[in-house]
Amino acid sequence: MNKGISPGPVGSNTGNCIKEAVCIHTDKVYDSCRDKECLEDIRVYLTVGDQEIVDRAVSIKATTAELIWVTSDVEAVPFHSGYYSIDIRFFFRVTLDVCSDTGRPKRVEGLSVYDKKVVLFGSEGKSKVFRSVYAASGYDKQLAGKTNLPQAVVEAVDPITLSAKFVDRCCQRNIADDCYDIASTPDVVCGCFENVFSDPRAERRVYVTLGLFTIIKLERSVQLLIPVYDFCVPENESVSSTQGDPCDLFDKIKFPVDEFYPPQKHDFAGGTSNGCNNCC
Repeated sequence: MNKGISPGPVGSNTGNCIKEAVCIHTDKVYDSCRDKECLEDIRVYLTVGDQEIVDRAVSIKATTAELIWVTSDVEAVPFHSGYYSIDIRFFFRVTLDVCSDTGRPKRVEGLSVYDKKVVLFGSEGKSKVFRSVYAASGYDKQLAGKTNLPQAVVEAVDPITLSAKFVDRCCQRNIADDCYDIASTPDVVCGCFENVFSDPRAERRVYVTLGLFTIIKLERSVQLLIPVYDFCVPENESVSSTQGDPCDLFDKIKFPVDEFYPPQKHDFAGGTSNGCNNCC
């Protein structure tokens, strides 16, 4: 085994180290896109108890938003071979601080929903795929066959809360009518809230503005021919905290300098340096 090769970037000084070409089965990205979106005036659906708090409130402030679930559906685009539309629905848990005439602000949570559609290239394929699952006793179970449609992959981070506001139903003029059926919310999303949702026809409604970053990909399961250098054998030995002298284990831990001296602006990726490298 050539010990000079390790997982990571392959330099030009490795020479002719390729031992063989192997066929692997993996997911290949055929097309992808990224978006930076400002989701303005997204309705927040509140639970029964929190809706009562909002009805008596005089001010509101958005604190955090968490992405809790995403659903996606892939459909072929008619008369446009190889392209697919991806319908995506994002579910957010929004946390708000609500103030009344007296007392401290109360924290409430609600559900926001955002729908998005993109069109990406995913190539074509009409083969049927069948796979089996090993059974400890008896014959292997055959999974249901499926076509090799491309698979949508959605990556996103928790959105940034930008603003929140009250809107009375009678004054709702510049905001689009709510069209989400709260009864169709998936059980996995409802389980993130402690109470049932209130009637969406409430007179006082809450809207937030969120900043969302996403990456959407279309992938296909394919076979690829790749060069191989050698088998990847781990070189690091496992370390157990229950074995040996605990002080020896502690000696191997680096001093947490950043905890005492927070990094400066030029220490972060993309920052500008002041010309002093490796200064103490």
